[in-house]
Amino acid sequence: MKLPPGHPRENEPNKVCRLHKAIYGLKQSPRAWYSKLSLILEVAGFKRSHADSSLFVRSSIAGKLVVLIYVDDLIITGDNISEIKMLKQSLLQKFSIKDLGPLKYFLGIEVATSSKGLFLNQRKYVLDLLDEANMMECKPVQTPLASKLQWHEKGEPLSDPSVYQQMVGKLIYLTITRSDISYLVSLASQFMHSPTLVHWEIVKRILRYLKGSVGRWIIMKNNGSNHILAYTADWARNALDRKSTIGFCTFVGGNLVT
Repeated sequence: MKLPPGHPRENEPNKVCRLHKAIYGLKQSPRAWYSKLSLILEVAGFKRSHADSSLFVRSSIAGKLVVLIYVDDLIITGDNISEIKMLKQSLLQKFSIKDLGPLKYFLGIEVATSSKGLFLNQRKYVLDLLDEANMMECKPVQTPLASKLQWHEKGEPLSDPSVYQQMVGKLIYLTITRSDISYLVSLASQFMHSPTLVHWEIVKRILRYLKGSVGRWIIMKNNGSNHILAYTADWARNALDRKSTIGFCTFVGGNLVT
């Protein structure tokens, strides 16, 4: 580690700090790792995205190259295979890396490739949720919400709200590929601080719905367009305060993005 600014011997360029333990696992390690990795990518001609600091893009005559970073996991893609191979060789000279081949699984999202496009689903993630909630053998339902359910009903408070909070938090991550539960999960997240048995039954209903639709996915494909199209909906459905429930979805080139 380089000597920090203000150190009495910072003017001696060949002096470094000797660590008493590995930096991996310390609070400073993510910052130090990201700084090192981003510097190497920028030297290689990549530019950091203003919208997402984990996204690096390099455009040249040879084509476009994209690198997405999550801690020490990287997705590398582009329109030139040789450029991708050269980047991998360059990173291999700087770090000890392992090439896992074509993208199949990343952060709980499964990726399947075909001539029709990229299929994204979180099947394993759903199964893990069902197993965690001891609902692997539950009876599936066709809808995620009972039509006559009253959210404002007063129920007995949960003895351990953290179980509810953790499960709803994981369901929020699931909405990346399961937009069909987005509305219901957003409702469930409104009761994170004081959930009751009524709210827990609603979460269990979502899990039963997922049990019957484990294999659902979204598709990303090349439609030959970058046209942006957005839909919004506004409905005063909330029975507690009659405030509007606003929803939206955005498509880029015919692919659901947000």
